[in-house]
Formats: sequence, structure tokens, C-alpha cells
Amino acid sequence: MKNKKKIILSVISVVVVLGIIAGALALYFTRYHKDKNDTEELFRQNVASVGYENTIEKAYPQTDLYDIIKDHFEADLPEGKTEKKVVIIGYDGCRADILAEKQEKGAVSYLLENGASNNLTYCGGVNYPEVNTQDTSTAPGWCSIVTGKWADVHGITGNGITKAVEPKTLMTNLVEDGTIDSASFITKWKGHFSRDGATYLDEKAYCEENNLNVEFELRKGKKDIHTGAMEEITSEDCSDFVFIIYEDTDSAGHDFGFSYNNPVYKDAFKTEDAYGYEVIKAIEARETYETEDWLIIVTSDHGGIETGHGGPSIQERMTFVVMNKEWD
Repeated sequence: MKNKKKIILSVISVVVVLGIIAGALALYFTRYHKDKNDTEELFRQNVASVGYENTIEKAYPQTDLYDIIKDHFEADLPEGKTEKKVVIIGYDGCRADILAEKQEKGAVSYLLENGASNNLTYCGGVNYPEVNTQDTSTAPGWCSIVTGKWADVHGITGNGITKAVEPKTLMTNLVEDGTIDSASFITKWKGHFSRDGATYLDEKAYCEENNLNVEFELRKGKKDIHTGAMEEITSEDCSDFVFIIYEDTDSAGHDFGFSYNNPVYKDAFKTEDAYGYEVIKAIEARETYETEDWLIIVTSDHGGIETGHGGPSIQERMTFVVMNKEWD
């Protein structure tokens, strides 16, 4: 009887060990195994299938968004409109080729169906194939968008660097000069403004010291970002400039690989794109929507390759802008 129990225990032990080995191998192949099929050729084919208005070679710098937003606020109000507003719906770590997976009830498809412009942009300071002058990473990417400058001016060459107050973000500049009344920055990543070395730590302190109505709102998780975004958009006194960063694609890329061939990464894009759609529909449902002139922007800070980003590859460099106005 004792020998029988020993045999059973031995069999169970072997099964457990085999299970651990299988799990480790599965993790390796989903998280660490290089995707040899994620080639530049395939990337270019997928980008072409999206139907961007420009080419990779003629991609716009992501810094151009600064002037597009500024011009929107400074332009004359259209007839029947009494207030201007802007929302940036950011998909952190979202590659330009993944938009080939756009879905019916997603922000990208909805905007395009309603005449939005759809353009390739680049991060990293210079366009591909030149070697990037700043990391193709979160802090330098978003900082370049909201300051309209590259790292040679704003100083954020990579993550973990605190920007000097100058150059200020567009949110702070517009509130400080009285162009808008308020701005909100909604994210969950503490590297933006909530830990040592955070990008906007000094600017946040500057806004607080000068009683500027720029809210830096840290949420607890990916779903909580969307909760915060919806609360802001649906509020009667919604900020004039709302900056939202969803983290789904970046998290999926780091965990399982930034690749068009990766179903987990594709699903992450679809999740945040569904969030973006809900934000747009909430804007349209506002009681004051008919008198508001909204600029709606969906964009990304950087792409990725394998399980990381920061480097010079085309997969890391090409981003995108889909917005409900023409790119002038």
C-alpha cells in the first residue's frame, strides 16, 4: 500500500514538474522568442493596407501636433459655435501597422467613416531610416507632442528624466495665457508626474504654485484610466483640453511582443480603440455639443519590436494621427 502511494506521489510530482516546464516554454515563446516574421517588408505591407494619406518617407513629425492644436484654439469660432475644445486619445506603444485591425465600433474606424484625416507620423527626432536622436519611448514621445519640440530642446532623451519648466507643455501655456480655462492630463504611468524623475514633476509643481487650472490626474489601472476619461468628458464643466493616455498596447507589447503577428497585441489595440470610441460618443452626447467645436485626435507616442522599444527600427519609429480635421 505504501509503495502504491509513493508511486502516485511520484507520478503527481512528475506531472507538476512537466506542467512547470510547459508553462515556462509557453512563456518563452510568447514573451521572449523573437518574431522572425516581423520584418520591415511585412510592416510596410500592413501600413500600406491601412490607407494612410501620406507615405513612410513623407511622414510628419509628431511635434507638428502642437501647432495643429494651438491653431485650433486660436482660430475663429465656426458659425453657431461658442467654445473650442480638444481631446487627445493616446494609445501608448501602438504601432502604425496595427491600425489595419481597426474595428467597426472603434475610434479609428468611426473617425475615418466621418471624414477624418489619417496620416503617418514619426517619433525619435528624425524620420526613418536616419538613426533616432531620442529614445522611441514613452516620455520623449509624449513630451515631443505636447511641447512641439524634440529632445534637443525639451531635454527628455529617454524615460526617467524630469523636464525643466521650460519649454512648458501646450496645456500649461494655453491655460497660463488665458486661451483656455482648464486642461486635464489623465494617465496611470507614474513616470509622467508622480515619482522621482517623472517627466512633468517640475511643471506640475509650477502649475500648483501659480494656481493654474491644469489637472494632473493619476489613475490606478488601465480600466481606471477609461473611468477617469469618461468622468471628465461627461462632466458639465469638462476641461477645454483633455489629454488621455491608454496603456493597453504598450503593456501587451512588453509582456508578449510588439508585433502585428501577435494576437494579444492586436486585442490590446482593439480594447483601447473601443475605449476611444466610447470617449467620442460621449463627446457627441454632451448637452452642449452642438455649440462646441471639438478637435479629436487619436495618436501614439512610439511603436515597438519584440518586447521593447527605444531603438531605431521602423517598427519603433512610425506612429500615426487620426483626427476629425484636415492636416493643414
